Amino acid sequence: MWDNMAETALNKMSFEEALAELEVIVKKLEQGDVDLEQSITIYERGAALKSHCEARLKAAELKVEQIVQGPEGAPVTEAAALQG
Repeated sequence: MWDNMAETALNKMSFEEALAELEVIVKKLEQGDVDLEQSITIYERGAALKSHCEARLKAAELKVEQIVQGPEGAPVTEAAALQG
């Protein structure tokens, strides 16, 4: 572990938690005061966090797309069919 960063399982992290950790990683790497091995480790964590955030955004996008107008004009939500 590096500088007390919690290595929480990605599947348990909200979008906001993952994004906050990713921002810390980016700042740390930009500062350049991390040794090579540690840089590789936190870069890999950052890549995983990025993928997690993208997946969360895609899931939210699918939910929003499924909001349709019901028979009386009120919005209703339909289950989204995941596209692979």
